[in-house]
Amino acid sequence: MSLLCETPHPSRRAVLMTGGALFAWAYLPRFARAADNRDPRLIVIVLRGALDGLSAVGPIGDPDYAGLHGDIALSLAGPHAALPLDGFFAVNPAMPVFARLFKDKQAAVVHAAATGYRERSHFDGQDVLESGFAGPGHVATGWLNRALESLPAGDRVATLGGLAVGPSTPLVIRGAAPVLGWAPQSMPAPAGDLAARVLDLYQHRDLVLAMALQNGLDADRMALDDRPGGNAIKPKDGAMKPKGGLGSAAGMRQAAQGAARLIAADDGLRVAALVFDGWDTHVNEGGATGRLATLLGGLDGAFEEFEKGLGERWKDTAIVAVTEFGRTARINGTVGTDHGTGTVVLLAGGAIKGGRVIADWPGLKPAQLYQQRDLAPTSDVRAVLKGLLADQFGLSAAVLGDKVFPESAGVKPMRDLIA
Repeated sequence: MSLLCETPHPSRRAVLMTGGALFAWAYLPRFARAADNRDPRLIVIVLRGALDGLSAVGPIGDPDYAGLHGDIALSLAGPHAALPLDGFFAVNPAMPVFARLFKDKQAAVVHAAATGYRERSHFDGQDVLESGFAGPGHVATGWLNRALESLPAGDRVATLGGLAVGPSTPLVIRGAAPVLGWAPQSMPAPAGDLAARVLDLYQHRDLVLAMALQNGLDADRMALDDRPGGNAIKPKDGAMKPKGGLGSAAGMRQAAQGAARLIAADDGLRVAALVFDGWDTHVNEGGATGRLATLLGGLDGAFEEFEKGLGERWKDTAIVAVTEFGRTARINGTVGTDHGTGTVVLLAGGAIKGGRVIADWPGLKPAQLYQQRDLAPTSDVRAVLKGLLADQFGLSAAVLGDKVFPESAGVKPMRDLIA
């Protein structure tokens, strides 16, 4: 049974376009390294379902926090103590890797953040977050794909295109720029030389499909490191898809592990989008322990897999985790939280100017809450994303405000997010 209060129904076309490596169509040319030896990468993780930012990064220094958030509020005391970030904020104890990266100045938090959307529909909130438009209803292209399109002709990042990880291409990276789709296998790998025979058939009947299949098979081998002496991801019972899919802790780790291998190489992709479901915590959310902590542990594991898998490319990488909106400041009658507004944006990577919680803290007194129920947003998620795109890939404020995030010229890029 799904705990989501709204169940998405992706179109058949969306599923078929990048249902896995088979439908990858990007050709991967080889490029020399940048002259300055900087080779930036951007990884976008979408947390669908609305993350409770007050239980992910708790404002333990706010005197109203514990009373509002009740049994799921973080605390620096007890057997499951939160991990302090500074004198005011602490991260959920399920995220020791993020806490370590923060201490090493390779992770940061933007708190009390939200898109410009102020309603509470998952569908509309996700459309706004991933499309980059000011309002819902724009589901043809995503801001990350339009960012790739906006790079100069011949730019290495644009030519290589993006990586979509999951059973279908997320909206955030859909568009005209080339996208390679990869997902952990949901069925046992074909026995014997079946893939080779199918490829041979396509090469005689449909060269375009043959190229797509070859690219997909190559991507799968690279993602799984399926080569002699490689550190391959080992399937259980012949299948690669973990129980619970990419919304499970194991699924998040596995998706990050495969994606890291695909974007770590000199001729690998530079931009990637992953979607992790399951963050709609109306019932029995848990705080330092429980359901939310398990999800946060999976996200923390994904950060770790990227750090390990990217190797020397970690230093040039920025990872951003975003969600459609936050959750209520008060817990509900089922020890969960309902749809809210302000939440957190999590940043990690060797390129991040970390060790900071960036927040114009609004306070948690009744009069300070948005509509007397939610953490009031004081930062715009689009400002964070614009800042990353500007500093990593040199996109101008004008292009970001007109094409990448239409009708958002008034939202200025947040600067100094990249070291």
